[in-house]
Amino acid sequence: MDNPNQPTEKKKLSLNVVSNKQHKGFGAGSIDLSQVACVMIDEGVAYIDVGAMHAKSKIEKGIRFSPDKSLVPNGRPAWIVWVAVDRNESGSYYAGATSCEMLIDSEARKGWKVLPDHVNRLDAALKRKYMLDNIGPDEKAALRKLLTEHNEEWWNNSPQELKDLLV
Repeated sequence: MDNPNQPTEKKKLSLNVVSNKQHKGFGAGSIDLSQVACVMIDEGVAYIDVGAMHAKSKIEKGIRFSPDKSLVPNGRPAWIVWVAVDRNESGSYYAGATSCEMLIDSEARKGWKVLPDHVNRLDAALKRKYMLDNIGPDEKAALRKLLTEHNEEWWNNSPQELKDLLV
């Protein structure tokens, strides 16, 4: 007999972003994010932060975001770069890279970002596009350094288009 004081367990929906299993049930046809890495660029340093996939990167934690840039007058610029990895006959390579701008004011715990832009640029990276138009030379150098140090073979196998964008 069930104990009425015992809470009943509910089935929870979960999003598995690391599996490439194919299924045909609820959620079939959803985006496979297992081949995308989240790179943060903050204060001239690029680093991988898997928490960014769920807006829980180191710099986003505890920040209340607004789509109104004027509410974050003292924010420092930071970027999320979605990096897609693919494989061809030469091996793995950086197949897509798109950057999304944010402003972070850690002291005031406020931030600015445009979520639809982040989603659209994630989608573009998954579609093997390069969109790094909103980062400057210091950020490009930091991203190039991270990508080459993370896996030089992947960097060497990457298209010249990416290398030219990060010069």
